[in-house]
Amino acid sequence: MKQGKIIKIVSNQYTILTEDHQEVLAVAMGKLRKNESPVVSDEVLYECVDGKYLIQKILDRKNYLVRPLIANVDQAIIVMSLKEPDFSYTLVDRLLFLISYQNIEPVLLITKTDLADEALLNEVVNEYRNSGYRVYLTGKDTTFDMHDLFKDKVSVLTGQSGVGKSSFLNRIDPNFQLQTQEISKALGRGKHTTRHVELFKVCDGWIADTPGFSSLDFGYIKSSELRERILDFQIEDACRFRDCTHVKEPGCAIKQAVEDGRISKIRYENYLQVLPLCDQIKEWER
Repeated sequence: MKQGKIIKIVSNQYTILTEDHQEVLAVAMGKLRKNESPVVSDEVLYECVDGKYLIQKILDRKNYLVRPLIANVDQAIIVMSLKEPDFSYTLVDRLLFLISYQNIEPVLLITKTDLADEALLNEVVNEYRNSGYRVYLTGKDTTFDMHDLFKDKVSVLTGQSGVGKSSFLNRIDPNFQLQTQEISKALGRGKHTTRHVELFKVCDGWIADTPGFSSLDFGYIKSSELRERILDFQIEDACRFRDCTHVKEPGCAIKQAVEDGRISKIRYENYLQVLPLCDQIKEWER
């Protein structure tokens, strides 16, 4: 059997990118569908039988998302404007938490940098770069090496309406945005008529044509796992109790680091806000 990557799914037809960079249409074997259906960005084993390509096995995934339905994502790019609409620490941090929980690297892309004063820009950039997050800037007179951002990675984009996602995609490749719009129109997207997800090749990497993280639901999140995956909390200091929630426990290294200015107070307060929303859906309910 040979290995390939699923780059598009329309109904029950799977487009596989082969190891020699050819695209072939395949179907999933019945025994495979009963257990687990392939999703876009899955690495699979397939074979050709009587001229038909058959997916025989899904290789181990490093992560799996339901909304958007995709696997093996390397990074989620949070697109947020400084102005129109105003930058929201709360929204950005909630997306950071959800993305990190899924073992995906969050990357912050700040748009419309030309609409805000330098003080606000520096405040936002320092808030996240000082915590170890990658931050990119784009605006009327600002640009960066997009090849560096996307090379060899599978990326999804997320962010509220009006922050400049479409403008950013057009900057990468005008044909990319046009192509996704044509697909959406042809499939009647928004009417829930056809299941369609696709990866597009850009800057030697892949961008998923998906709506991004369409839900900010923390109910399925295990609080014990969330606090272990927040980048800001990855310090060498050890809390007094191994199961410390970083809320009221004595000897909490995270609270001390916040007081010392080594951990962002903004991120910590946003963590406290989402904590009561976690652990609402038990394992047997999923």
